[in-house]
Amino acid sequence: MAKRATATPATLPTREQILAFIAESKDKVGKREIAQAFGLKGADKIGLKRILKEIEADGAVSRSRGSLAKAGRLPPVVLCDIRSRDRHGDFVASPVEWAGEGKPPTIVLMPVKGGRRDRRPAPGIGDRALLRVEPDGEAEGRYTGRVIKVIGKNRAEIIGVYRAGAQGGRIEPVEKRGQGREILIPPGEEGEARDGDLVSVSLERETRFGLPRGRVRERLGSLGSEKAVSLIALHLHNIPHVFHENTLAEADAAKPATLRGREDWCERPLLTIDPPDAKDHDDAVMAEADPDPGNPGGFILTVAIADVAAYVRPGSSLDREALERGNSVYFPDRVVPMLPERISNDLCSLREGERRPAIAVRMIVTAEGEKRRHSFHRVMMRSRAKLAYAQAQAAIDGHPDATTEPLLDGALRPLWAAYAALKIARDRRGPLALDLPERKVLIGADGRVDRVVVPERLDAHRLIEEFMIQANVAAAETLEQARQPLIYRVHDEPALEKMRALGEVLASVGIKLPKEGALRPALFNRILATAAESEHGVFLNEVILRSQAQAVYAAENLGHFGLNLRRYAHFTSPIRRYADLIVHRALITACGLGKDGLPADISVPELDRIGEQISAAERRAMAAERETIDRLIANHLVDRVGATFAGQIAGVTRSGLFIKLDETGADGFVPVSTIGADYFRHEEARHALVGERTGETFRLGDRVEVRLVEAAPSAGALRFELLSEGRARSGAKRPGGKAAKGAAGRPFKPNPPGRPAGIRTTGNRHRGSRR
Repeated sequence: MAKRATATPATLPTREQILAFIAESKDKVGKREIAQAFGLKGADKIGLKRILKEIEADGAVSRSRGSLAKAGRLPPVVLCDIRSRDRHGDFVASPVEWAGEGKPPTIVLMPVKGGRRDRRPAPGIGDRALLRVEPDGEAEGRYTGRVIKVIGKNRAEIIGVYRAGAQGGRIEPVEKRGQGREILIPPGEEGEARDGDLVSVSLERETRFGLPRGRVRERLGSLGSEKAVSLIALHLHNIPHVFHENTLAEADAAKPATLRGREDWCERPLLTIDPPDAKDHDDAVMAEADPDPGNPGGFILTVAIADVAAYVRPGSSLDREALERGNSVYFPDRVVPMLPERISNDLCSLREGERRPAIAVRMIVTAEGEKRRHSFHRVMMRSRAKLAYAQAQAAIDGHPDATTEPLLDGALRPLWAAYAALKIARDRRGPLALDLPERKVLIGADGRVDRVVVPERLDAHRLIEEFMIQANVAAAETLEQARQPLIYRVHDEPALEKMRALGEVLASVGIKLPKEGALRPALFNRILATAAESEHGVFLNEVILRSQAQAVYAAENLGHFGLNLRRYAHFTSPIRRYADLIVHRALITACGLGKDGLPADISVPELDRIGEQISAAERRAMAAERETIDRLIANHLVDRVGATFAGQIAGVTRSGLFIKLDETGADGFVPVSTIGADYFRHEEARHALVGERTGETFRLGDRVEVRLVEAAPSAGALRFELLSEGRARSGAKRPGGKAAKGAAGRPFKPNPPGRPAGIRTTGNRHRGSRR
């Protein structure tokens, strides 16, 4: 840590003092360390938070895993993945998270000092490690690093495609960014692998020079099979998917909860509404008219959530592994659960007609949807029915079936009436209203993609989402009032530099971004409404999404910008999110609902560390899910090379254009060298490629026609050639089209500009889980 600052206690440091302190620090620097160094306490920390926000918004510093560093530089200690070796044989690593411009820095690892006292495990390719880094004075964007701790040993298994040879074989790793080099398989070490098979390999020996040697551990089969594609993602992202024996033993030994210490709610008409293929049901709802004459037209809403805390105790093997996983991971063909099935699909699943423990919130709302009060209860319940979204919606729309007919008057119509009231309050609140439907990949019996659909967005989805949001707000309010530490779901407002960039994009399509006034979701909603029926509608939805901050978990409340809420905590899905389990325990403690709440000695810094860990796990899961879909669709399209497709430009970089196909939602790449006969310049502010001679322009959101040139299932990569002409100088699309010149060579797929993690858009998976 840098030398302690000498500012007078309770006097806010200047911007220059803070930047100097960050630059001189050799250890992690966050708000807590800065406050301690300058002797700030109480209300002064609010002023410090404001200054730090301004400094970060101006781009003077960057943030990585809660640590601040000078803009464009790595913090002194950083979590990295060891990717490959350089030509000298030294390991090369890159940071797990990088918020700076351009490519992440390269870190060359210094050799680990030998000696009997050095018991640190030697790092290897594919490992994740905590490094202490320093800038390399000889090269910009290059660092040297020393291993503090190896976090995850990944050398035991590498996934790749086996290529048979005359004398043994070779493995082509599926992630080119990871292993980097091929792996030599000596004769007799190939097991049952055949040429072209997907296999898992153990590294037997690494040499400083030459190819590493390995042994085939398992033949995973065809790359198109569901098992193979899921395993690729699990491996590349270090996602735990096999439960430890102790964890399974704890789950198997768990006994069903009893009524002791609980209210008996088994006769209340609670029911679950879920996707038709849901296997675990962690929330149930009901609504009824409020009989209080002082609340005319009001409602009593009840949201009951599976009581996972009754089975997963702090410090247990179940708890430790749930924290390690952070959340369940959803692939098109399977789910990797956070908790064993004995807990998630049995004891905690709110099955129809079976007694289950729950923590419930009872909310009184007015006829306009404003909450008057709420209370939390620990209960025993019995779900009246298990309904699918479309099934419940059909009943309300006048087409009930044998299951929903008896529920119409007593359960479903009251729910919809209560939702109508909540919608009034929601519309008044004005959350961010992005419209970016997401596609769902349906897998056939053979494990291959059957088709890609856009699920219809129903009022049944919106009803459940709004009930869950209200329950989450009530949880945060109760814990704040009780002064009980918790983990919030926070979504900060867009950074200043992103707003400046957004203003430039809007100006290019004739929309002016106001320079004054408070930043609110309503500002973005007005822009979206203005452009909704124009050719810029989809384009602006994408651009506004990319201007938003990431939603994360934290012990410090920053509010939720996207939902336009002052406080928000995830409470409604403890089966599949560790953050919700923490909130459940906090409520048990705050409301005196039992002895299995949060440990008394847990601290805010510890909760903050947990928040960082599960936020990283969430981003990891999202990347794994996205890449799995890419691989499945690439395999689905491999027989359609040469076919033409309609699509839209979904990303623009100096290297080329990313195209999203209408038919499947698949993303592919058009290299800039294959576009027309002009030299195209990347204009970042306009999200466009512009021809220097002709002015021909290809911009984010433009409609195009492309031909599929190559599909690489192992990498999930598609390469296209562009058949459409761009916009003329005036901005109008030129009529007709032309065939772009072909592009030979290997598949090339840079990382497309992704959506901020944690921002839900229309059509996202069950329960708006990424809000």
